[in-house]
Order: sequence, then structure tokens, then C-alpha cells
Amino acid sequence: MPTAAAPIISSVQKLVLYETRARYFLVGSNHAETKYRVLKIDRTEPKDLVIIDDRHVYTQQEVRELLGRLDLGNRTKMGQKGSSGLFRAVSAFGVVGFVRFLEGYYIVLITKRRKMADIGGHAIYKIEDTNMIYIPNDSVRITHPDEARYLRIFQNVDLSSNFYFSYSYDLSHSLQYNLTVLRMPLEMLKSETTQSRQESFDIFEDEGLITQGGSARRSSKFAGTRFLKRGANCEGDVANEVETEQILCDASVMSFTAGSYSSYVQVRGSVPLYWSQDISTMMPKPPITLDQADPFAHVAALHFDQMLQRFGSPIIILNLVKEREKRKHERILSEELVAAVTYLNQFLPPEHTIVYIPWDMAKYTKSKLCNVLDRLNVIAESVVKKTGFFVNRPDSYCSILRPDEKWNELGGCVISTGRLQTGILRTNCVDCLDRTNTAQFMVGKCALAYQLFSLGLIDKPNLQFDTDAVRLFEELYEDHGDTLSLQYGGSQLVHRVKTYRKIAPWTQHSKDIMQTLSRYYSNAFSDADRQDSINLFLGVFHPTEGKPHLWELPTDFYLHHKNTMRLLPTRRSYTHWWTPEVIKHLPLPYDEVICAANLKKLIVKKFHRYEEEIDIHNEFFRPYELSSFDDTFCLAMTSSARDFMPKTVGIDPSPFTVRKPDETGKSVLGNKSNREEAILQRKTAASAPPPPSEEAVSSSSEDDSGTDREEEGSVSQRSTPVKMTDTGDSAKVTENVVQPMKEVYGINLSDGLSEEDFSIYSRFVQLGQSQHKQDKSSQQLCSRCSDGVIKLTPISAFSQDNIYEVQPPRVDRKSTEIFQAHIQASQGIMQPLGKEDTYMYREYIRNRYL
Repeated sequence: MPTAAAPIISSVQKLVLYETRARYFLVGSNHAETKYRVLKIDRTEPKDLVIIDDRHVYTQQEVRELLGRLDLGNRTKMGQKGSSGLFRAVSAFGVVGFVRFLEGYYIVLITKRRKMADIGGHAIYKIEDTNMIYIPNDSVRITHPDEARYLRIFQNVDLSSNFYFSYSYDLSHSLQYNLTVLRMPLEMLKSETTQSRQESFDIFEDEGLITQGGSARRSSKFAGTRFLKRGANCEGDVANEVETEQILCDASVMSFTAGSYSSYVQVRGSVPLYWSQDISTMMPKPPITLDQADPFAHVAALHFDQMLQRFGSPIIILNLVKEREKRKHERILSEELVAAVTYLNQFLPPEHTIVYIPWDMAKYTKSKLCNVLDRLNVIAESVVKKTGFFVNRPDSYCSILRPDEKWNELGGCVISTGRLQTGILRTNCVDCLDRTNTAQFMVGKCALAYQLFSLGLIDKPNLQFDTDAVRLFEELYEDHGDTLSLQYGGSQLVHRVKTYRKIAPWTQHSKDIMQTLSRYYSNAFSDADRQDSINLFLGVFHPTEGKPHLWELPTDFYLHHKNTMRLLPTRRSYTHWWTPEVIKHLPLPYDEVICAANLKKLIVKKFHRYEEEIDIHNEFFRPYELSSFDDTFCLAMTSSARDFMPKTVGIDPSPFTVRKPDETGKSVLGNKSNREEAILQRKTAASAPPPPSEEAVSSSSEDDSGTDREEEGSVSQRSTPVKMTDTGDSAKVTENVVQPMKEVYGINLSDGLSEEDFSIYSRFVQLGQSQHKQDKSSQQLCSRCSDGVIKLTPISAFSQDNIYEVQPPRVDRKSTEIFQAHIQASQGIMQPLGKEDTYMYREYIRNRYL
């Protein structure tokens, strides 16, 4: 069995910045504070950044001695105790980076963090506060009059809002990519990428945006605000491109190798064309303009080539823009996108062509005869069946025993260790905000059902609305959409899932109006300043002495379209528009293929298996420090048990149970009349049918008549209606339960048992007593003598491992020896320590105390 690469868990997690007149000393340590690194930053250079890393790993005692010598050597007078030569400037948890405008460099430190989630034992943190420190000394500082303005523009990007990072988990890639790399055999990496242990000072960068229960990576290329960044740039990067990933895992096992993990990825992004909107007209909807003629779909080819490399095939485009308009507006984009996809598809192999799905979501929403979410559910089913999803474990045996038609039609790539998602859904409307978020929620809900089914949590890959799981999932997607909408559009979502379900309260209309006004105000008055901040923060614009300042540029078009400033040496083919290496490995994404080009991107560090850098147990549980339950387990996140599960006794606590909105944890205690009258029909999420009214409405839709709808599930045989009552009405509980149990089980508890039923019960009790008191041989003898015991035939196909007889597990020789040594140790007989035990004990003592 080839060994796989293990992730580096422990790294520099605690920082202290010390200051002298000539240098800054950044002292970093791991979380256990057993190993230290020192980074020296020169303060005598007015404009250059000089960093010295001595590449030595210090112990705690060595660091104290070093700081003591620095303090003594930097005092104004030798031996003076009144003033210190070394000052402690700030404590931090990470370095965001170094930045320079017109004067010297600044260092940006993370001073406050908050743990938000764990993925396979890897902690995910949110930046709560930062500190920006000027490096050069005041004696060498060369002032510039515009430095303060650049500093204000840079600090307009709030790092404490929606910026997340991890010390050991790569948030910039999907879970499928990370686990594919981790499972790559080390033998394949030794020839090209194996290096000696790299003793460098680990500096991490901030990583995009993550939501609770999933992550969203917003592209840093062609980034900006709503009306100022539309379409695509000359390199195929589109505006408002966000890669959304939903991760499902079994929290009882935190290891990536032993645990169960599943994920599904989808993308949103602006229409990949050269188009824009002129905001100088001060109109709520400025006219759409095609800026350049692109008959050979050059920019679309670049964009889809990137997607084939990152996600594989098929690429599915869900276009939600309007198609029928009195005045041609959004339809301009649809016509151009159809032409571009048609042109590109004629050169692709038939099995890898781009799938284009146009659907005018706005028209369906206005119609009273159409159910928008029913139609989106049909689209979601077809999409997930084509792309599949990622899971790191093979199909359960129960899936083979009880095959499901939908499961057997699932696409993707099936491997020995699980399933891989091949291909991607790319959703877009004009803004990629409201309509796109609802469509992505429906696709994510469909994929979530398959993920839950693959982990054995539900019996059919189907989830219904009005369950705690879907309510939680809907809230996560709305938080996710609000964050993206605030960053790109300047306001929260205007239309939510409840709006398209047509169950939103009447107060929601006033909120929608306020969000629309807020978005209009932001687009008209503050987007230009926000765009300048984004351009400066991402390094798109570099302040240079003697050149126009950022606020003096009439447009930032030339900053994002680099080819307009130079002649292209080569031109891509109009027919073979893809990268040759990418097309060879389809449907798998080229970035995840084991090839020479990808192996060169990996760095393998050699560690002993007892090194704390890869000890996930100590890093997660931290036995060396006093920790609280709330800090270890992230209860600050949205929880279905706390926020949605009913608090009334007797209600089914399953998150997959369909329940009425007024029976959730947020409202069930606040309405007594509803508590007394509401009857909860227990139905599992896999078997509950949709509401009859929705079926009737959706079946009358003319536009949906040609589409297939999901078959109605049958009511679960285990469903039990339960009457919700107050705790003080315990005397009435039996009366309320009698009638529903008569309907379901065909028996009333108040009626006396018949002689036949009582005889069966007595024989069952006798069977249970003889099962525990007698061995197998005596049971056989008793069964011959006693006529009252029923002879039951096991229904299992396994003769020695069934519900009546369990075969003990086989224990290997090594485990037996360990158990015997444990028994002897309790009797005072100690075994001699082996070499491995002695070495491990010495390593522990050295790391902990020396």
C-alpha cells in the first residue's frame, strides 16, 4: 500500500512583534509554544523591504535568552536598567502581508481571530481585527503629501468583514482537490518534488470568503462593484466570479483518511462577453452595451478553457436572463451568449460539448400559473446527474441492497475510494445576485440530498421543504447571498427563496424596497470609491512617483485589460481554442490529474511520524492547555438543533422531518394556540410528497408541460401523527394519541388485548429470557421440551452473523499481545520498553520540557 502525503497541521500561529530603533523582530511560535522562529525586519531602509530569516528553530529558553541579549544591547547606556532597548509592539495571530504606496512599507497583522469551523481537524478562522504598522524609523522616513490618502483608500477594505484563513487547510482550492493531492502516493513525488525539510518562516495569506457549512471563493481577478465591472476582461476572467462549495462531513471522525467527507461545487459569474452599462445616465437599469465585436468568441473561449482546466467536463450554463422584453435589454446578452456557445461547441468533441440551458426566471416568477422552484428542481436534478459530486468513501452496501433509480443514473467519476465531481454548473443572470442565488440554492439542495444519501443518513436522495435541514440550508445560502450582494451590489438580497416560493410575509415587500433603494444609492454614489479601494488592495494599481494617481485616472479599463497596451506575440487558434493538455484528460479536471506539470507545483516536506507538525490529535484537542467546550466545538455557528428543532416534548427531533413553519424552534413557544391545535405528520424527507396545491399549479403550466417532474413519493410506513400539547396537559396526552394510533397501527391502547395477542407476547417474553440465561445447546434442548417457544428462522443470509447470533470480530496477533501486556501490567508485571516507545517518550520530554 503506497503511503500518501500528510498535511502539515502545526505551523506559526502566535506572533509577537518586538521593536528596536533599527529593527522589528517578529517572533512566531506554534500553538503549543514549543518551537519558535524569528524574523528580522530592517527599519533603516526608507523605501526597501529587507527581511532576514535565520532559519533556526528556537526553544522557549533560547528565545528568552535572545530577547534578553537584544534588550541589553539596545539600551542607550550599557548597564542602564531604567529604560528598555526592546519594546513589545503588538501580539498577533498571523501576517496578512506587506504593502507599500509612496513612502515605506507597512506590515498588516491579524490581531484578533475567531474560530468558525473545523474541516478534518483543520481550524478555519475569521479575521476579527487587524493592525497596520509602518516599518521605517521616523529618522529615515521620507514623507509624501499623498501617502495619507492612499492609506485611507486601502483601509476602506474592511479585513474584519468576511475574510477567513486557515493555518493548515488550503481554502483556495476545493475539498476534492485537497483530498486528491493528499492521497497522491509519495513514490510519485520523490523524483521531482521531494526536498529536505524547508525551515522557512510560514507566512499565510487571507483566503476569500467562507460561509457556515460551505465555502465561497470570490475571484481576485477582474473584481469590482456592480456597474463598474461587467462581462469579462481580455484574459477570460469574468466579473463577480464566485466558486461556491458545500461540504458535508461526519463530525464524529475528524480525520480526512478515516472520516466521511462530501462536497459539491458550483460557480456564478458574469456573462463572458465584452459588455458594460453606462451609469452616467442615473437610471436604475442603465442600457446594456456590447463594447467589442467578437465574432470568433475569443474571450468566451479563454473563459471556458479555464473552466475545463479547473473543473473538467461537462460545463453546464444556466442562463437566467430575460428572453422576452418589449425593449431589448437583457436579451442582448442571451443572443450573444448563444452565438458564442454554438460557435465553440462545433469544434469540441461531442461528449465534452458545453451544455446551454436558457430559462427566463423573471417571466416565470410573474406568472401565477407557474411554480418557479418546481421548474428549478427539474433543472437541478438533471444538472447533478451530469456532474455528480465528490465523496471520499465508496458506495454503501445498503445502496447495493436497496438500489435507487436516481442514484444509478448519477454521473461523475466513480473510483475505488469514492466519487469525483466532473464538470461544473455555471449560473448567471445580469447581476449574478438574486436570481442566481435562488437557482444555486435549489441545485445545492438537490446535491445535498445525494450527499446525505451517500453517507447513509436518508433512505432516498430527496429532500423536501419545511424540514429543519432545508431551513438551515436555506438560511446558509441567504447569508452567503447577502454577503456577496453587499460586496458587489452594495445591499443585501432583494429577492429571496421565500419570495419565489410566494410565502414571504407582507413586511418583506417594504424590506425589498429599502434594499433596492440602498443598492441604487450605493451604485450611484459610493461604487467608484469602493472600486478604487479594490484596485489598490488587490495590487491592480501600483502607486508610482511621477505617474497619475489612482483618483486621477478617468477609467480603470486599461488596468484590467493589459493587452490593450501591447501587441500580442501570438494569437490563439479560432478552431482549436482549448489547451491541448486539458482536452486529453477530460472529463477529469486537468488541475487534479497526476502529471509532470502538476507534480512540480507540489512541495513535500520530510517529517518523522511523531513530529508535532503532523499530529492532528494534539492540534485539535490541545491537551497541553485548559480549553472550554465552546471553544473546542464551534457552537457559534447556525445550528439546526438550536435554531430550528421544536422545543416541545413529543415532537420528532429529526432534521429531515417535514413540519409546519409555526412548529419550529423559533416560533413554537411563542404561539400557544398553535401549539394546542397543530398536529405534526411525521414524514421522512425521502418519502414525503410535495404539497398537492403546488403539484396542481405546476401541472397547469404550459411552459413546463414538456419537462419531466419527480415522481411523488409514498408516505412512509413509519409515519406517526403526534398531537402537540402543553406540559401541563399530561392527562390529555393519552386521549389525543389514541385516535391517530388507531389509524396508523389499527389498534387502540384502551382496548384489552385478545387471548391470541397475549399468547404471542408471552412466548416472546419467554424467548427473550431463555436467550440470555441459557447457552446455545441448552436453548436447543429447551426448544424441544417447551411447546410455547416460537421457532424463528433468521432472515439474514449470514449463518453466523445475524440479529440472533453475532460472530465475534477477529483479533490479530499484535492486538492480542497488547491486551495481554495490559493485563499483566495491572498485576505488576511490566514489559520492557521497545525502541519505538523509548524514542517516542524522549521526543515528548524534549518537546515539552527542554
